[in-house]
Amino acid sequence: MSISNAQATPSIQICRIMRPDDANIVGNVHGGTILKMIEEAGCIIGTRHCNSQTGDRCVAALARVERTDFLYPMFIGEVAHVSAEITYTSKNSVEVQVNVLSENIVTGTKKLTNKATLWYVPLSLQNVDKIIEVPPIEYSSPEQEEAGKKRYEAQKLERTETKERNGEIIMSVSLPDRQTKEPYTVAFSQSSLIHLVGPSDCTLHGFVHGELHSSQSMSGVTMKLMDEVAGIVAARHCKTNIVTASVDAINFHRKIKKGCVITVSGRMTFTSNKSMEIEVFVDADPLVEAEKGKYRAVTAFFTYISLDKENKPLPVPPLKLEGEEEQKRFEEGKARYLQNKAKRLTDKERQQ
Repeated sequence: MSISNAQATPSIQICRIMRPDDANIVGNVHGGTILKMIEEAGCIIGTRHCNSQTGDRCVAALARVERTDFLYPMFIGEVAHVSAEITYTSKNSVEVQVNVLSENIVTGTKKLTNKATLWYVPLSLQNVDKIIEVPPIEYSSPEQEEAGKKRYEAQKLERTETKERNGEIIMSVSLPDRQTKEPYTVAFSQSSLIHLVGPSDCTLHGFVHGELHSSQSMSGVTMKLMDEVAGIVAARHCKTNIVTASVDAINFHRKIKKGCVITVSGRMTFTSNKSMEIEVFVDADPLVEAEKGKYRAVTAFFTYISLDKENKPLPVPPLKLEGEEEQKRFEEGKARYLQNKAKRLTDKERQQ
């Protein structure tokens, strides 16, 4: 890497006040709203950095969101401060780390509510299938660069493994008559949303000779829809106020273009005493290029908790399993739950 061409670590901050339409009926800001702001900040800094060199103009497309924990709830009337910083660049990708602070503008109290890591790939405005080389950044030490390289290799491996598991297999979530299903089963709470991707959902790929180029679906909109579906599943299972606790890695396997009909499906996979895991996947169906067929575009796991009227955690009803496939998904969810729990304890000990 040529240090002479490297740039100082870029960073930005955006903020806005949380409105009633950003929150649920009890005033908790939706996790999807926060995820959308995180992605917007990442897209801005990633696109700005990748266009800081001469050559093809490009837009930073989201490829992956690492595990994101929701440390504290955010409420209507609070101001969200979203700060983003580029922390690593490879030849064709950018790592962006984002912190979210909530500010009570009456008391002045601020809390760190979210930390997230996102990976972007720059796509040419002339040809969205062409990936552009990323300008390198300067690192404070060789150790910092080496740590970033390890994170890059780890996420690249996991993305490949996840794509192989989900790539072309369209596992539809059936929507049975809920009245015929027993409460607390997977079939009772599973849910889907269908959405036509329009211009307002898309990033702009720039103007050339006064003509707007074809658009790619905005990842923040997709994540918001995924959170909505996961929230519906969680609410149907608990029948209480629910909030997003964390999101396991969100992988964007293939681009979603304007004019596609997307089906966002969610199903319960695991419950512990105070949390529930919901698998969410997005399938895209091109209307114009119908011959290409439906494909799996995005996958993720969301974790929700149930709250009482004072925003204190409530016990989660156990999930009633039906069949070997549900049992298998439950055991896989339990393994993720125990792994994440052990990691939180390790991080807590390291901080003390």
